[in-house]
Amino acid sequence: MKVTVADVMRAMDVIAPPHMAMEGDRIGLQLGDPGRPVEKLVVTLEVTPSVADRAVAWGADMIVAHHALLFRPLSEIRWDKPRQAMVAKLVARQIAFFAAHTNLDCAPGGVNDVIAERLGLLHPELLEVTGRDKLVKLVVFVPMSHVDTVRQALGDAGAGHIGGYSHCTFGSPGTGSFKPGPGTNPYIGEEGKLELVDEVRLETIAYEGDLGRIVANMLAVHPYEEVAYDVYPLAVPGRPFGIGRVGTLAEPMELEAFVDQVRRAFHLPHLRYAGHPRARVQKVAVLGGSGSGWIPHALAHGADVLVTADVSHHQAADAVHDGLAIVDVPHAALEAPVCEGVARRLRDALGSAVQVRVDVEGIDPWRFV
Repeated sequence: MKVTVADVMRAMDVIAPPHMAMEGDRIGLQLGDPGRPVEKLVVTLEVTPSVADRAVAWGADMIVAHHALLFRPLSEIRWDKPRQAMVAKLVARQIAFFAAHTNLDCAPGGVNDVIAERLGLLHPELLEVTGRDKLVKLVVFVPMSHVDTVRQALGDAGAGHIGGYSHCTFGSPGTGSFKPGPGTNPYIGEEGKLELVDEVRLETIAYEGDLGRIVANMLAVHPYEEVAYDVYPLAVPGRPFGIGRVGTLAEPMELEAFVDQVRRAFHLPHLRYAGHPRARVQKVAVLGGSGSGWIPHALAHGADVLVTADVSHHQAADAVHDGLAIVDVPHAALEAPVCEGVARRLRDALGSAVQVRVDVEGIDPWRFV
């Protein structure tokens, strides 16, 4: 089966729903044509000139990255400037580019969940709630013979989740009426004759972002040529999503030992941290990328330490004075592990028609003497 750029975009919208992106973020398709076929796909943290060169040499059709290729408007594209020449090269080779940034940070299984898992945090919660998924009620009218089949399809596609329960529905019996018109092919009834049918009004709830998949599953098993269904917005608050995570270690440890655990978890030769080496650490906040702006949130959660990147001198000093240790991991090193997870989920979604390769480089641009 041929896979297109649009198919990859749909798969990424499941992995990193676009509505989870923070305001002003640059996400989505930045280069390319949704209708073009994709046979070779590169997943990376950030496109550098060398990553672009390897993508071209491999014959890649598309690149999926965490960091946007085009974040600020370009006033020029010059061949004598390496990063601009890189953009020109991708355009010339018709290599599509798609970015999932803060939506991948916030998404379940995204950047921050991967960090929390790598550090062994128990019961991770959101560091900051940035939004809630919208809930809708889906109502469909089904003949008695197919109620169980349609109910199962709805639940299998993700409808009917309430707390720890899935496949939640309610059905009420009634009588449906319809008259098949010229050229129709009715499952029940005859052309031009009014039919009265015993049906069930089957209702469930769904998250708005999942609705397309759920309706498609429903239509695939419903016997009617034309399916009658309704979608109602709900005022009930949906599940929260947000940036960062905060959880606990299985056992408390000294800060210096924890920092070394972080260093080994991200395969780094060194790390910098702020705080007393013997300080007790058990509650840990993490935020992939530049997370100094969430120091107050970590303090509000009662965290002992914040693991993040790009913290300045004054931010680290103030945090320590307020009782929060800081572990400053190189930005790319902290976020890079998510790429393998994204690649694995894309392979599952797209199948064998697409080769998916991970290419991550430059996890720490700094060198030490």
